[in-house]
Amino acid sequence: MITEGGGLGGRIDGGDSLNSSFLGPPGIHRSSLSCCSLRPPPLIVDHSPVTVRLHAGHSGEEAPIFPRPKCYFVTLLASLIFGFFIGSGVMDVDEENSVSTSVTEPSAAVTDGQTRVASIDPVLIQPVPIITPPVVPPIGPIVTPPIVPPIATIITPLVVPPIAPIPAVPPSIPRPLAPLPVRPPLPRPPQAQNGEVRGSDSDSDQDDSGPNRINAGSDYEVSEHSRQVRERQEKAMQELLMKRRAAALAVPTNDMSVRARLRRLGEPITLFGEREMERRDRLRMLMAKLDAEGQLERLMKAHEDEEAAASVTKEEDEEDIRYPFYTEGSKALLKARLEIAKYSIPRAALRLQHARRKRDDPDEDLDAEIDWALKQAGSLVLDCSEIGDDRPLSGCSLSHDGKMLATCAISGVAKLWSMPQVKKVSNLKGHTDRATDVAFSPTDNCIATASADRTARLWNTEGSLLKKFEGHLDRLARIAFHPSGKYLGTTSYDKTWRLWDIDTGEELLLQEGHSRSVYGLSFHHDGSLAASCGLDALARVWDLRSGRSILALEGHVKPVLGISFSPNGYHLATGGEDNTCRIWDLRKRKSLYIIPAHSNSLSQVKFEPQDGYFLVTASFDTTAKVWSSRDFKPVKTLSGHEARVTSLDVVGDGQYIATVSHDRTIKIWSSRDSIREAAMEID
Repeated sequence: MITEGGGLGGRIDGGDSLNSSFLGPPGIHRSSLSCCSLRPPPLIVDHSPVTVRLHAGHSGEEAPIFPRPKCYFVTLLASLIFGFFIGSGVMDVDEENSVSTSVTEPSAAVTDGQTRVASIDPVLIQPVPIITPPVVPPIGPIVTPPIVPPIATIITPLVVPPIAPIPAVPPSIPRPLAPLPVRPPLPRPPQAQNGEVRGSDSDSDQDDSGPNRINAGSDYEVSEHSRQVRERQEKAMQELLMKRRAAALAVPTNDMSVRARLRRLGEPITLFGEREMERRDRLRMLMAKLDAEGQLERLMKAHEDEEAAASVTKEEDEEDIRYPFYTEGSKALLKARLEIAKYSIPRAALRLQHARRKRDDPDEDLDAEIDWALKQAGSLVLDCSEIGDDRPLSGCSLSHDGKMLATCAISGVAKLWSMPQVKKVSNLKGHTDRATDVAFSPTDNCIATASADRTARLWNTEGSLLKKFEGHLDRLARIAFHPSGKYLGTTSYDKTWRLWDIDTGEELLLQEGHSRSVYGLSFHHDGSLAASCGLDALARVWDLRSGRSILALEGHVKPVLGISFSPNGYHLATGGEDNTCRIWDLRKRKSLYIIPAHSNSLSQVKFEPQDGYFLVTASFDTTAKVWSSRDFKPVKTLSGHEARVTSLDVVGDGQYIATVSHDRTIKIWSSRDSIREAAMEID
């Protein structure tokens, strides 16, 4: 029992006495609890539900409360709450000297086995200084109105002080830009872009417009230098507009017309040191100026006068001058054209008849003939190799019967050789510069040579000079005989090829048509056509009977150096520096096949002269190759030269092929059958 005097003695139903030191937290002495300013009522705790009866001295009612845990849990909770209040450091008890508290609770019936608590007198709270933390009352008495207000006052000072200085800083206000023009103006160089003087650095929308910015106030001044800049700008703008207007005007390009219009406009027709383009520009600017000043009538009148004068002059010229649409040739050329026509027509008829017979005759097996010819070509081997000259060789040609070979070198000397042993017969000396090509006549044993000394010469087999053909303006490239043997064709770097009469040595035809140097020349086997090729990557086919250019064969991308007609009459082969050989069909007027023949430039191409069953190409890659004319597949590669192969020729029946090179050697390639036959003849 707790006595009414508020003593610390007590009793539990079991008769045990309770000590006041039992209520304090662990580690707190009983004497420290006795000096606290707030003395809570003692609690009698048991494991069973407890009924606490609080007495105020005049009533003895009992008040049931919730079951309490054991004593050490209450002690731990009191220690935690005590630590919180000590950490906050706020206990306002100095304002009052004494506080009296009286707690009265109605009593209730207490069942057996529960603790009964005697009435408690009012507890007097003595004002003492804060030395030790007070003992926190139980959870029930803590939630009383006198304790809640100090908690609110405790939290507010802890949170507000860190945040309070932030809104205390006054917000930053942008400085007004209007007072800036009040400052004294500083001399600044004018801006080259627009020549305007900015009186303010403001970026507001009102100051962005140009006229408003300058005329807004009277305190804006434009310096003399700025005025000069603006004047120069306006002048440059006017000149630009004038040039645009002048560029849109139609000004005559003929210098005489420019002079005539200047005269009609009352201006000097020429100035000292003035050139044609300068005069035309002066007229253009003058016309633009008149147009800008509104003097269109004067300008149009001058234009009408000029047109009237030009029409009158044109009518007079048409009456007086008649331009021919062709170049009139000589009587010798006319005679030669007639002879060529008479020669070519019967040969063309024989060729067509021979082709029809091979097609219609059951005894003729064309495929078998082609296979035999290709077999012969596939068996070609090196039969002979001979040094041809001290200098590189540039051309070679076999006689029509295959018994003689002619070669030429850059030393300017041509030589004759007997076949097939390749023994020198004679020298052909006479050129003053390097020899570029040599050719045997198809009818007799005459030899023609071309040279860089701009001349062509005709020789006999004994080495005597028969004719000299002069007339080219630049060095000669290739040379070829007409199938009739009466005419000689030469090509030159003067962009022309010419036809010569062998009997008289007269120049019959000077043919232009190539935009660059003409290099190769070949005559059709009928004699009616001639084909030329040049450094303009173009091949042209000419009709010798009429003088017209009937075909322009475009396809090569680099200069064309070799050209040859096929004996069948409708195929033409060309080879050039693009490393390809093109086969053209004259009937279809287009390229029939492109042979990627060599790895370097092609120097010459030639068909087998009898039937045209195969084609031979020479190249700067030191080889010569044989190709089938049926499907243009490779048949044989003739390898043996050590330098670029410059020229080749094929004997009539295709049994021999001669090649010459810059390695100064002549090489004869023959089939095994011909070698065997020659050996049998020797035996």
